[in-house]
Amino acid sequence: MERPSKDPDILEKARRLIAEGNYRDTWHSNERKTLRVISRFEIIHVIQSGYWEKKKDKFDDEWSAWNYAIRGKTLDKRELRVIVSIDEKTGLLIITVIDLTK
Repeated sequence: MERPSKDPDILEKARRLIAEGNYRDTWHSNERKTLRVISRFEIIHVIQSGYWEKKKDKFDDEWSAWNYAIRGKTLDKRELRVIVSIDEKTGLLIITVIDLTK
């Protein structure tokens, strides 16, 4: 199977899906949020105000989908990287979140 090309409008789509409430956390992101003490509000804020960190995107062969990196700051200035993917049925999937200030 040929690898699909990256979505050039991922940031716009991610923000639209968040605004529509069409998103969900994966099991992995829930685990990481708890471990790293990061709230859903902080993740949403980063997606809405951050920038697309294209060089950190990765193709997931298991799911045949791109995982996109969005980087930004929380209101208390913590630097986060949120990894997201788009699922046609589910909407925006929040794959994981990384606290880059640590």
